[in-house]
Amino acid sequence: MPRKRFDLTFPPRQATKPITYHLARDFDLVPNILRAQIQPGQEGRMLLELTGAKGDFEAGIAFLENEGVTVKPAATDIRLDDELCVRCGLCTAVCRPGALVMGETGDELVFDKDKCVYCEACVVACPRRAVTLTF
Repeated sequence: MPRKRFDLTFPPRQATKPITYHLARDFDLVPNILRAQIQPGQEGRMLLELTGAKGDFEAGIAFLENEGVTVKPAATDIRLDDELCVRCGLCTAVCRPGALVMGETGDELVFDKDKCVYCEACVVACPRRAVTLTF
C-alpha cells in the first residue's frame, strides 16, 4: 500500500478534534504521527505519515482541508543553505532514517524528504548551521 507523509497545520479551533481517528475510521487510512506540536486554543503542527489506497488519500486530504487543516507535502520546512554548506557530511552521519546522504561523487548532499522524520539531528550536527527546520 502507498505511504505518504504530510505536514499539517491546525487552526486553534481544531486542536482538540480527533482528526487522526476520523482518517482511520472514515477513510480507511492508517495514520502514524511522527511529530506533533498541538496545544488547545493555539495553532498546531503535525508530521503525519498515512498508509492507504490512492482514493482514500484523496478523500482523507479533502476531509482535512474541509476541517480547516492546511495540508502540505512533508519536509517542506527543512532548508539546506548551499552557500553555507561545505559538504562535510556530519549531517549524514547522524541521520538515522537516511534522509541525508552524500551523492556518488562526494561533493553533493542529497536529501530524501520521504525518509525525514524531523528529528533535527542534522540541524544540531551542522557546524555551519546550513540546515534549518522551522517546525
